[in-house]
Amino acid sequence: MKNIFRNHTFSLASIGTITSCLFLFGIFFCVLVNFQGLMKNMETSVGVTVFFKDGVTEERILEIRDTVELRDEVASVTYVSEDEAWNQFKEQYFPDGDEGILTNLDEDNPLTGMANLEISLSDASQQSDLVTYLESFEEVDHVNSLDSVAASFADISRLVSYVALAIILILILVAIFLISNTVRIGIAVRREEIAIMKYIGATDIFVRGPFLVEGIVIGLVGSLIPVAIIRFLYVEVVQFVTGQFPVMNVLMNFVPVQRIFIILLPVSLVIGLGIGFIGSYITLRKHIRV
Repeated sequence: MKNIFRNHTFSLASIGTITSCLFLFGIFFCVLVNFQGLMKNMETSVGVTVFFKDGVTEERILEIRDTVELRDEVASVTYVSEDEAWNQFKEQYFPDGDEGILTNLDEDNPLTGMANLEISLSDASQQSDLVTYLESFEEVDHVNSLDSVAASFADISRLVSYVALAIILILILVAIFLISNTVRIGIAVRREEIAIMKYIGATDIFVRGPFLVEGIVIGLVGSLIPVAIIRFLYVEVVQFVTGQFPVMNVLMNFVPVQRIFIILLPVSLVIGLGIGFIGSYITLRKHIRV
């Protein structure tokens, strides 16, 4: 701890390096989590509608609904009866309530036999598998689905995952490189101190220990600072956006701050400690010999 304060320039440079990299990492992580949440909500809007053959009873349709609900890619299944289908038709095409022309049809539902299941997906990439499964029921007449939309969501999610992984790896490598250079400067400043300890019989572990502890402490401090800043900024930005642009509440739901930082905090700590330790260790291996 004395060395950290004694060599405050080196310590501040190291902390600033880790803080900068983890700040960028944290910002990117928050954006990524919310983007994935948006994509997940959009995936659930991708629906599959199942229509049945004439004569299929409501009880059998409900049995199929209960079976389909058990599949992993299914978010929800809604049964739409013939009467509900007719009411939806009237609400869609006669939104102003001008239904006089259809009054006589209420007692003789023209959508008889149009009971269906509306299925929302939790994973749009598995829509084709679900459609194949649904078509295997002999009671099913046909299945309406949007294959191109589901494929687009799957491709976008996959692309975002690859880009996220690449950016995270780049940030970590950059941080290790910068902290290694910073540690190298610190060792150069204390080269005489290291040489004296080696000449009077200090072992490599004895010489290396303080530097490794310094790296760990610096990594810890450098990881806590950006997390605290990002948490404050995230809350403020979400409140500002939702307050100034109410339409955003309709388009997407921001991920709660607790859900983000229950992951971001330990990950940042591990990365910060790892960067401090690895950066110090790699550099010491090259410069501990005198």
